[in-house]
Amino acid sequence: MPITSEKDLLQLKNRLLELAEKSYSQSIYTYTTFLGLSEQQVFHAVAKEVSYADYGMEGGAPICERKIIRFGNPDNLGYDEPYPIANIEIRPATPKFAENLTHRDFLGAIMNLGIERSTVGDIFLQEKGAIVFCQENIVNYIIDNLNQVKHTNVKCIIPEGKVMLKGTEPRTASITVSSVRIDGVVSKIYNISRNSSQELFRAGKVYVNGILVENTSYQLKDNDAVTVRGYGKFLFYGQTGVSKKGKDRVEVGIFG
Repeated sequence: MPITSEKDLLQLKNRLLELAEKSYSQSIYTYTTFLGLSEQQVFHAVAKEVSYADYGMEGGAPICERKIIRFGNPDNLGYDEPYPIANIEIRPATPKFAENLTHRDFLGAIMNLGIERSTVGDIFLQEKGAIVFCQENIVNYIIDNLNQVKHTNVKCIIPEGKVMLKGTEPRTASITVSSVRIDGVVSKIYNISRNSSQELFRAGKVYVNGILVENTSYQLKDNDAVTVRGYGKFLFYGQTGVSKKGKDRVEVGIFG
Protein backbone atom coordinates (compact mmCIF):
# COMPACT_ATOMS: atom_id res chain seq x y z
CA MET A 1 0.00 0.00 0.00
CA PRO A 2 1.73 3.22 -1.15
CA ILE A 3 2.00 5.81 1.61
CA THR A 4 0.09 8.83 0.30
CA SER A 5 -1.55 10.18 3.46
CA GLU A 6 -1.45 10.12 7.25
CA LYS A 7 -4.28 7.59 7.09
CA ASP A 8 -2.14 5.22 4.98
CA LEU A 9 0.74 5.69 7.42
CA LEU A 10 -1.44 4.83 10.41
CA GLN A 11 -2.97 1.81 8.65
CA LEU A 12 0.44 0.37 7.81
CA LYS A 13 1.73 0.93 11.36
CA ASN A 14 -1.33 -0.81 12.81
CA ARG A 15 -0.97 -3.69 10.35
CA LEU A 16 2.66 -4.21 11.34
CA LEU A 17 1.75 -4.19 15.03
CA GLU A 18 -1.08 -6.70 14.40
CA LEU A 19 1.17 -9.09 12.47
CA ALA A 20 3.85 -8.97 15.15
CA GLU A 21 1.32 -9.67 17.92
CA LYS A 22 -0.29 -12.51 15.94
CA SER A 23 3.07 -14.17 15.33
CA TYR A 24 4.07 -13.89 18.98
CA SER A 25 0.75 -14.92 20.55
CA GLN A 26 -0.02 -17.79 18.15
CA SER A 27 3.57 -18.99 17.61
CA ILE A 28 3.28 -18.80 13.83
CA TYR A 29 5.00 -16.91 11.05
CA THR A 30 3.17 -13.88 9.69
CA TYR A 31 4.02 -11.88 6.59
CA THR A 32 3.48 -8.49 5.06
CA THR A 33 3.02 -8.02 1.33
CA PHE A 34 5.94 -6.52 -0.63
CA LEU A 35 6.93 -3.18 0.83
CA GLY A 36 8.70 -0.41 -1.08
CA LEU A 37 11.44 1.71 0.47
CA SER A 38 9.06 4.34 1.86
CA GLU A 39 6.91 1.61 3.42
CA GLN A 40 9.98 -0.08 4.86
CA GLN A 41 10.79 3.24 6.49
CA VAL A 42 7.49 3.03 8.36
CA PHE A 43 8.54 -0.40 9.60
CA HIS A 44 11.92 0.88 10.80
CA ALA A 45 10.07 3.55 12.78
CA VAL A 46 8.20 0.88 14.77
CA ALA A 47 10.91 -1.80 14.75
CA LYS A 48 11.61 -1.45 18.47
CA GLU A 49 7.93 -1.88 19.28
CA VAL A 50 7.72 -5.18 17.39
CA SER A 51 11.19 -6.55 18.21
CA TYR A 52 9.68 -8.94 20.76
CA ALA A 53 8.26 -10.96 17.86
CA ASP A 54 11.56 -11.11 15.94
CA TYR A 55 11.53 -10.43 12.24
CA GLY A 56 13.40 -10.71 8.97
CA MET A 57 13.17 -9.14 5.51
CA GLU A 58 13.49 -10.82 2.11
CA GLY A 59 12.83 -9.82 -1.47
CA GLY A 60 13.81 -12.95 -3.37
CA ALA A 61 17.40 -11.96 -4.18
CA PRO A 62 20.03 -9.84 -2.38
CA ILE A 63 19.67 -6.98 -4.87
CA CYS A 64 15.90 -6.68 -4.44
CA GLU A 65 14.59 -3.43 -2.94
CA ARG A 66 10.95 -4.40 -2.48
CA LYS A 67 10.78 -6.80 0.46
CA ILE A 68 8.42 -8.89 2.53
CA ILE A 69 8.75 -8.72 6.31
CA ARG A 70 8.35 -11.98 8.19
CA PHE A 71 7.61 -12.02 11.91
CA GLY A 72 8.90 -15.01 13.89
CA ASN A 73 12.12 -17.01 13.74
CA PRO A 74 13.09 -20.72 13.88
CA ASP A 75 14.75 -20.47 17.30
CA ASN A 76 11.55 -19.29 18.97
CA LEU A 77 8.99 -21.20 16.92
CA GLY A 78 10.88 -24.48 16.64
CA TYR A 79 10.51 -24.77 12.88
CA ASP A 80 11.41 -22.85 9.75
CA GLU A 81 9.18 -21.71 6.91
CA PRO A 82 10.20 -20.14 3.60
CA TYR A 83 9.04 -16.70 2.58
CA PRO A 84 6.04 -16.93 0.21
CA ILE A 85 8.10 -15.52 -2.66
CA ALA A 86 8.29 -17.03 -6.13
CA ASN A 87 9.69 -15.87 -9.43
CA ILE A 88 8.44 -16.01 -12.99
CA GLU A 89 10.40 -15.69 -16.18
CA ILE A 90 8.65 -13.79 -18.96
CA ARG A 91 9.99 -14.58 -22.41
CA PRO A 92 8.99 -13.27 -25.84
CA ALA A 93 7.19 -15.97 -27.80
CA THR A 94 9.19 -15.01 -30.89
CA PRO A 95 12.44 -13.29 -29.77
CA LYS A 96 13.29 -12.20 -33.33
CA PHE A 97 10.24 -9.90 -33.48
CA ALA A 98 10.17 -8.82 -29.83
CA GLU A 99 10.19 -5.14 -28.85
CA ASN A 100 12.76 -3.64 -26.51
CA LEU A 101 10.56 -3.67 -23.46
CA THR A 102 11.13 -1.61 -20.31
CA HIS A 103 10.53 -2.25 -16.62
CA ARG A 104 7.41 -0.08 -16.88
CA ASP A 105 6.11 -2.17 -19.77
CA PHE A 106 6.32 -5.41 -17.79
CA LEU A 107 4.88 -3.89 -14.62
CA GLY A 108 2.03 -2.28 -16.57
CA ALA A 109 1.13 -5.57 -18.26
CA ILE A 110 1.01 -7.33 -14.87
CA MET A 111 -1.06 -4.55 -13.27
CA ASN A 112 -3.50 -4.72 -16.20
CA LEU A 113 -4.36 -8.24 -15.06
CA GLY A 114 -5.98 -6.68 -11.99
CA ILE A 115 -3.13 -7.66 -9.67
CA GLU A 116 -2.33 -5.51 -6.63
CA ARG A 117 1.08 -3.80 -6.76
CA SER A 118 1.85 -5.01 -3.24
CA THR A 119 1.87 -8.64 -4.41
CA VAL A 120 4.68 -7.99 -6.90
CA GLY A 121 8.31 -7.46 -5.95
CA ASP A 122 11.24 -6.40 -8.10
CA ILE A 123 11.35 -6.89 -11.86
CA PHE A 124 14.68 -7.44 -13.60
CA LEU A 125 15.10 -7.09 -17.35
CA GLN A 126 16.77 -10.10 -18.96
CA GLU A 127 17.68 -9.57 -22.63
CA LYS A 128 14.20 -9.14 -24.19
CA GLY A 129 12.42 -10.74 -21.26
CA ALA A 130 12.23 -10.28 -17.51
CA ILE A 131 12.38 -12.06 -14.16
CA VAL A 132 9.51 -11.08 -11.86
CA PHE A 133 9.46 -11.74 -8.11
CA CYS A 134 5.98 -12.07 -6.68
CA GLN A 135 3.89 -13.72 -4.00
CA GLU A 136 3.40 -17.44 -4.48
CA ASN A 137 -0.38 -17.19 -4.54
CA ILE A 138 -0.47 -15.21 -7.79
CA VAL A 139 2.06 -17.25 -9.80
CA ASN A 140 -0.45 -19.47 -11.60
CA TYR A 141 -2.74 -16.54 -12.35
CA ILE A 142 0.07 -14.62 -14.04
CA ILE A 143 1.23 -17.68 -15.99
CA ASP A 144 -2.32 -18.41 -17.19
CA ASN A 145 -3.24 -14.84 -18.12
CA LEU A 146 -0.17 -12.85 -19.12
CA ASN A 147 0.38 -13.43 -22.82
CA GLN A 148 1.24 -9.98 -24.12
CA VAL A 149 3.45 -7.06 -23.09
CA LYS A 150 2.75 -4.00 -25.25
CA HIS A 151 2.66 -5.53 -28.75
CA THR A 152 4.93 -8.48 -27.96
CA ASN A 153 3.43 -11.92 -27.39
CA VAL A 154 5.04 -13.57 -24.37
CA LYS A 155 5.04 -16.81 -22.43
CA CYS A 156 5.58 -17.19 -18.69
CA ILE A 157 7.43 -20.05 -17.03
CA ILE A 158 8.73 -20.96 -13.60
CA PRO A 159 12.55 -21.12 -13.86
CA GLU A 160 14.21 -24.34 -12.75
CA GLY A 161 16.79 -24.13 -9.97
CA LYS A 162 18.36 -20.93 -8.70
CA VAL A 163 17.53 -17.83 -10.72
CA MET A 164 20.51 -16.23 -12.43
CA LEU A 165 19.88 -12.51 -12.78
CA LYS A 166 21.89 -11.23 -15.71
CA GLY A 167 23.38 -7.77 -15.48
CA THR A 168 22.68 -7.35 -11.77
CA GLU A 169 26.24 -7.66 -10.52
CA PRO A 170 27.69 -4.28 -9.51
CA ARG A 171 30.46 -2.65 -11.51
CA THR A 172 33.43 -2.02 -9.21
CA ALA A 173 34.87 1.48 -9.38
CA SER A 174 37.55 3.40 -7.48
CA ILE A 175 36.76 7.07 -6.86
CA THR A 176 38.47 9.90 -5.02
CA VAL A 177 36.43 12.04 -2.61
CA SER A 178 37.23 14.69 -0.03
CA SER A 179 35.68 12.48 2.67
CA VAL A 180 33.30 9.54 3.06
CA ARG A 181 30.37 11.89 3.65
CA ILE A 182 27.44 10.43 1.80
CA ASP A 183 26.51 13.61 -0.10
CA GLY A 184 30.01 13.87 -1.57
CA VAL A 185 30.09 10.21 -2.60
CA VAL A 186 26.64 10.46 -4.22
CA SER A 187 27.75 13.61 -6.04
CA LYS A 188 30.86 11.89 -7.38
CA ILE A 189 29.21 8.63 -8.45
CA TYR A 190 26.29 10.24 -10.29
CA ASN A 191 28.27 13.22 -11.59
CA ILE A 192 26.02 15.87 -10.10
CA SER A 193 26.84 19.01 -8.11
CA ARG A 194 27.10 18.94 -4.33
CA ASN A 195 24.01 21.17 -4.12
CA SER A 196 22.04 18.79 -6.37
CA SER A 197 23.18 15.89 -4.23
CA GLN A 198 22.01 17.61 -1.04
CA GLU A 199 18.65 18.36 -2.66
CA LEU A 200 18.11 14.61 -3.03
CA PHE A 201 18.37 14.26 0.75
CA ARG A 202 15.91 17.10 1.34
CA ALA A 203 13.51 15.38 -1.08
CA GLY A 204 13.73 12.09 0.87
CA LYS A 205 15.25 10.12 -1.99
CA VAL A 206 18.32 8.60 -0.33
CA TYR A 207 18.25 5.33 1.62
CA VAL A 208 21.05 3.44 3.33
CA ASN A 209 20.35 -0.23 3.98
CA GLY A 210 16.67 0.47 3.40
CA ILE A 211 16.51 3.33 5.92
CA LEU A 212 15.80 6.90 4.86
CA VAL A 213 18.82 9.16 5.45
CA GLU A 214 18.33 12.91 5.58
CA ASN A 215 21.67 13.76 7.18
CA THR A 216 23.98 14.81 4.34
CA SER A 217 27.04 14.41 6.57
CA TYR A 218 26.36 10.72 7.26
CA GLN A 219 29.68 8.85 7.18
CA LEU A 220 29.44 5.80 4.97
CA LYS A 221 30.50 2.49 6.50
CA ASP A 222 31.90 -0.60 4.83
CA ASN A 223 29.23 -2.58 2.94
CA ASP A 224 26.54 0.09 3.21
CA ALA A 225 23.97 -0.31 0.43
CA VAL A 226 22.82 3.09 -0.85
CA THR A 227 19.73 3.65 -3.00
CA VAL A 228 19.19 7.04 -4.64
CA ARG A 229 15.69 7.20 -6.09
CA GLY A 230 15.82 8.22 -9.74
CA TYR A 231 19.54 7.48 -10.05
CA GLY A 232 20.28 3.93 -8.93
CA LYS A 233 21.99 1.92 -6.25
CA PHE A 234 25.57 1.36 -5.12
CA LEU A 235 27.50 -0.53 -2.48
CA PHE A 236 30.18 1.24 -0.46
CA TYR A 237 33.04 -1.20 -0.04
CA GLY A 238 35.26 1.12 1.99
CA GLN A 239 38.35 3.28 1.92
CA THR A 240 41.36 1.86 0.06
CA GLY A 241 43.91 4.64 0.52
CA VAL A 242 44.69 8.33 0.34
CA SER A 243 45.60 10.28 -2.78
CA LYS A 244 48.68 12.51 -3.11
CA LYS A 245 46.41 15.49 -2.47
CA GLY A 246 45.16 13.96 0.78
CA LYS A 247 41.75 12.89 -0.49
CA ASP A 248 40.14 9.56 0.36
CA ARG A 249 40.28 6.85 -2.27
CA VAL A 250 37.26 4.56 -1.90
CA GLU A 251 35.88 1.55 -3.72
CA VAL A 252 32.23 1.20 -4.65
CA GLY A 253 30.04 -1.25 -6.55
CA ILE A 254 27.62 0.52 -8.89
CA PHE A 255 24.49 -1.20 -10.18
CA GLY A 256 23.15 -0.49 -13.64
